[in-house]
Amino acid sequence: MIIVMKMAATEEDVQGVVQRVQEMGFRAHLSQGEERTIIGVIGDERPVDQDPLLRMHGVERIVPILRPFKLASRDFQPADSVFRLNGHTAGGTQLTVIAGPCAVESREQIIETAQLVKEAGAHMLRGGAYKPRTSPYSFQGLGEEGLRYLAEARERTGLPIVTEVMAPDQVALVGQYADVLQIGTRNMQNYALLHAVGEAGLPVLLKRGMMSTIEELLMSAEYILSHGNRRVMLCERGIRTFETYTRNTLDINAVPVLKELTHLPVIVDPSHATGKWSLVSAAARAAVAAGADGLIIEVHPNPERAMSDGAQSLRPARFAELMTHLRRVAEAVGRTL
Repeated sequence: MIIVMKMAATEEDVQGVVQRVQEMGFRAHLSQGEERTIIGVIGDERPVDQDPLLRMHGVERIVPILRPFKLASRDFQPADSVFRLNGHTAGGTQLTVIAGPCAVESREQIIETAQLVKEAGAHMLRGGAYKPRTSPYSFQGLGEEGLRYLAEARERTGLPIVTEVMAPDQVALVGQYADVLQIGTRNMQNYALLHAVGEAGLPVLLKRGMMSTIEELLMSAEYILSHGNRRVMLCERGIRTFETYTRNTLDINAVPVLKELTHLPVIVDPSHATGKWSLVSAAARAAVAAGADGLIIEVHPNPERAMSDGAQSLRPARFAELMTHLRRVAEAVGRTL
């Protein structure tokens, strides 16, 4: 449930309610808007005697949250979440474009790509230092060496880094280099990892599981939010269906559904959704038109030599062309790029 404080409630009133909630064995999460404060009461599902709370000074009303995801719900926070990502704002009117190769393959490759995507207008750099692969014989990433190359690319371009973390014991190390921790599709319901990134406090890009429902995605986000880490972006990256022509099926419906259900920013990955570079541009434009807050796109200077996902990677020139098209779509829907 949420406790809505009166507009005239003082900080002392708010802290009094927070203390009472904690004494009852629950956790209190504050959402402070421009006009009033909302206190989320988080805990198990046992019944709560609301009368003592309603009688407290500064309390206007108590509203039950019926959805299983509480902190991610618009009932808890009606306004869109907007937060800073090392110089860039996520979740506002400006779209967030994250671009770069699937994997960091060498120092030269990641620095060259970073410079090219920055010139084209990207806001953040993606690149995998640790790669979860279907085959144990495929390239698994450069590990900490790759993280160091990403950090150097950030120093040269100013682009914040988005990179995947695969296990709880990697969070501290990756967090030393990354600006945003990515949770991949295979780890969306790795609850130990979700707890760890929640406790780390760094921004998180949470990808939807390839066979997960929207509610399951939001419940995974709830694990991170429950630790007080509010900087979470949700990523629709396509789901597995009976269709075989594309790598996955882009659930474009998920964008407006998520925007309706949650205040968290919604990012779309047209590269993994389609699996073909020739389809990425159309899917990216559709995502922006549907209301996505950003995109994560694979870009590689030599896709034919890429050690992973070359077939879905754009060449830098094609990425620059796409950015031009996206600016027009963004303007048409009241966004900027």
